[in-house]
Amino acid sequence: MISPQKTILVTGATGYVGGRLIPRLLEAGYTVRGMTRHAEHLHGREWSDDIEIVEGDVLEPDSLSSVLEGVSTAYYFIHSMEGGANFDDRDAQAAHNFGDAASTAGVERIIYLGGLGVESEENLSEHLESRQQVGDILREYEPAVTEFRAAILVGSGSISFEMIRYLTERVPIMICPQWVFTKVQPIAIKDALDYLQAALTTPESKDRIVEIGGEDVL
Repeated sequence: MISPQKTILVTGATGYVGGRLIPRLLEAGYTVRGMTRHAEHLHGREWSDDIEIVEGDVLEPDSLSSVLEGVSTAYYFIHSMEGGANFDDRDAQAAHNFGDAASTAGVERIIYLGGLGVESEENLSEHLESRQQVGDILREYEPAVTEFRAAILVGSGSISFEMIRYLTERVPIMICPQWVFTKVQPIAIKDALDYLQAALTTPESKDRIVEIGGEDVL
């Protein structure tokens, strides 16, 4: 069980998940540090004055030591949404940098939100394969890792959800890549946040891969 007095780091604090998890952690009494590449992007949030805002870049290892100093648990919410050449290599390098820095700083635990899918599935997208590889990389380092694997997060503002809604509303006919035929098990953002927060007080979740999803497989 994590004491509320210990510092919890939330990477990707400006993102969809991180920005919704932080107020929950504050309400539970945790000391929260939010990491972003540009501190000004966090200013103006309702909870900005209640957290420590730090700048860090997982692709710049030298920026991570001060970010992780005194942290007991780190939430890792970083992955490339854009494509382009070698995005998976960037994600892998970022995970190595973060895992190494977390080990050096004495971080006890990393909680990572990855992607849901069977690793042997031929129709897995490149992004999903990369996200599962990131989990494998984080496990190479000293902190205990809890990896939650989720499919589409359903909620207003979710990139996956909004993309699907946009396509169905604006594009009546389209040629689909093979990976769209992979079945998915959506989960409400509220439920995903419940899992992420509960992991802090559930020691049994350490060093585990936990697949989370709603009741329906689509």
